[in-house]
Amino acid sequence: MASPARRTSAWVWFELSAFQRVMRPRGGINKWLHWLPVSVHKKLDIFIRQIFGDSSIKVEGNNGMPSLTKKSGLSHVLEADAKQIAKVARETFDKDGPLLVIASGRDTISVASSIKRFAPENVFVVQIQHPRSRLDRFDLVVAPRHDYYSLTPQARQQIPWLLRRWITPCEPPGENVVLTVGALHQADFAALRCAASTWHDELAYLPKPLLVVNIGGPSSNCHYGVDLAKQLATMLQNIMWSCGSVRISFSRRTPEKISKLLVEEFSTHPKVFIWDGEGPNPHLGHLAWADAFVITADSVSMLSEACSTGKPVYVIGADRCTWKFADFQKSLAEQGVVRPFTGKEVISDSWSYSPLNDTADAANRVNSALAARGWRINTTTKGT
Repeated sequence: MASPARRTSAWVWFELSAFQRVMRPRGGINKWLHWLPVSVHKKLDIFIRQIFGDSSIKVEGNNGMPSLTKKSGLSHVLEADAKQIAKVARETFDKDGPLLVIASGRDTISVASSIKRFAPENVFVVQIQHPRSRLDRFDLVVAPRHDYYSLTPQARQQIPWLLRRWITPCEPPGENVVLTVGALHQADFAALRCAASTWHDELAYLPKPLLVVNIGGPSSNCHYGVDLAKQLATMLQNIMWSCGSVRISFSRRTPEKISKLLVEEFSTHPKVFIWDGEGPNPHLGHLAWADAFVITADSVSMLSEACSTGKPVYVIGADRCTWKFADFQKSLAEQGVVRPFTGKEVISDSWSYSPLNDTADAANRVNSALAARGWRINTTTKGT
């Protein structure tokens, strides 16, 4: 085992090769197979390609014959290889100390846990997003509090007795779990300061107050459709007198019927600009320059980002949310971070609250956990 002096730093690499990804097969029938573990999905993809000559098959016509769809392009980011990463961690441990591995998303769980299994003494693994079971596979798990909604008395009343043992998580968070209010994101002070500079010429001189409206899309736990879009359109018309400018953005999940309705309603309004998805994404610029936000309740990420700015955040559709997403909305409201959008607001009005700071809080917990083992993060860029 290396001496303590050689184990004081945990390296975070910033070369391109340090950023790797876990990719599922995409296109065609693959969109129906995301419930499978990634490793099983990939093996099934290989089997399908051996039969049909392409992994991106789809079923067309009444006869159900497969046809090929266009493959998506490959990114320059490498596919994560658990054995290779573990090998690097073991080989560089004596010189550089442990390798800090940060994995994010459900599809990375198996890879991250495998890295820890292959090199348990040489890596420190942080899993972002709850892995649902066997949390001891990771050094730290970062998850929102509402992921534990299933353990609350309210949730237990909603779950049939026979199904309770199958609803995860089954145990309260342990010492290696870092709980956040919302989602982790990159929209911190430094990022917004940079975005403010980048978008200065386009956004700084707009009439104030600037209202940014972010539209997500319905989900299994937050159902809505054109009815909510019509309600939003009416409410925006009602408060338009109090706005200097309005910027509307849609997400990739926004159904066309919803975006089309709002475009038809506001595309000719002199105060309103609707981003059409072309050109640079103004999202960070909007976060930096907006005076207030209206956001659909389905998106934990968009709400988490807006609620980190300290600016007024109004939510529409929170009453449509169920299960843990309703708990998330309740948590934001109880903290005074958001208010329901009613269409009676004066957008220049404001209120104060403690902005969400989940990303920094999680980073501090990682640093503390490393320090407890005598390690620290070395952010020096390593030579090639």
